[in-house]
Amino acid sequence: MSSTSNQKIKKVAILFSGGPAPAANAVISTAAVSFLRNGIEVVGIKHGYSNLMQYSSDHPMEEGRDYITLDHQVLGRSRNKQGIMIGTARANPGKSISHPSHLQDAERCAPMKTTYEALCSMGVDALISLGGDDTLKTANKFKLYQETLPEGSKSIPVVHLPKTIDNDYCGIDFTFGFFTAADFLATEVRNLLYDAEASRAYFLAECMGRSAGWLAYGAAIAGEASLVMSVEDITGDFVAREVEEDGKKRIIMNVEKVIEYIIKVMLAREAEGKEFGVIILAEGLAEMLPEEYLEGVARDDHGHIAISDIQLGRRFAQWIAKAYEEKTGRTRKVNGLQLGYEARCAQPSAFDVMLGAQLGVGAYRALVEEGHNGVMVSVSGQFDLHYVNFEELVDPENLVTVVRYIDTNSDFHKLARFLETYING
Repeated sequence: MSSTSNQKIKKVAILFSGGPAPAANAVISTAAVSFLRNGIEVVGIKHGYSNLMQYSSDHPMEEGRDYITLDHQVLGRSRNKQGIMIGTARANPGKSISHPSHLQDAERCAPMKTTYEALCSMGVDALISLGGDDTLKTANKFKLYQETLPEGSKSIPVVHLPKTIDNDYCGIDFTFGFFTAADFLATEVRNLLYDAEASRAYFLAECMGRSAGWLAYGAAIAGEASLVMSVEDITGDFVAREVEEDGKKRIIMNVEKVIEYIIKVMLAREAEGKEFGVIILAEGLAEMLPEEYLEGVARDDHGHIAISDIQLGRRFAQWIAKAYEEKTGRTRKVNGLQLGYEARCAQPSAFDVMLGAQLGVGAYRALVEEGHNGVMVSVSGQFDLHYVNFEELVDPENLVTVVRYIDTNSDFHKLARFLETYING
């Protein structure tokens, strides 16, 4: 962890990157107000890193287009506002940096160099990064890149605030927006249950959760879904095989076994007199589909497949309807749909506003009071602040973060299984 205690911060920049999350404005506004009340100017970088990466001497940073000044007038009563006041994007200046040695490669570091120069051109003395694990990786690379600069170069300390409705972050128990999103989706699940009961049908809902099943499980438990499955559940018979891609192991799902299990749940519900239900699958299961289903699927700047293009929920709905008819000789309507996007900018809950506000204040305390550089702000207990070094969250060899999965031996996972329809054998 580096110290900035000897550096006077006069101007700080805040940027938000990645998918939206409820309470984003609570984080941005409380962070900005904390600095403003202590005489420090605050600018909000618009649309993540995208505008910073387009900077050049012929295309300087322009207020209104590339950034806005966050003053008390702009921030008035913004803590509970929906959306993201400074916008977001998935542009990634660290895309080509995947190993510490790449920091010595001028071509790979060119977007990071442009980002650094753009911030310097604005007179920024510190950077506050809000985003998910990919944005955390970028923040760490930004810090490491500056360590390669010639002695005497300006240092811009960076502090990261964890954001994801997926709640799959190491270093913090819950991320802002998770409970709002889970509650919003749970309401939709309950509405679908009434629809399903009326028409004696099933809904196969694909829920956001690329890497872990926290959101899918939260929505299922609170929404009284009939069954929930996520990447953590693909073990044993549900695994077809393991393959190695780019030095990483990838589990290939046994689609037939998963479908067989879902049919068992449907039949068990019928034995209880329930000819309807809502089944939730976490979208991350798409990454586990056999290769033939992923051919030609695009990937973003972080290497993720375009899950929305796969239509996991609709595919499984078709497969399950067909398997049910083959198993029983009867037809059962199974409707596939996606859940998630509509929750990302929902009206934030009080809990998420409080959590977000504390993280925002934590950014000020980390940079100004504690003099930190290269830390993630976290909370525990009764919103007690603490700071986690990037080195504890990012693998120093490959510069990637570790996903926090649901522990299948945890009481949280057992709660979902307990509440679902019991299958004998």
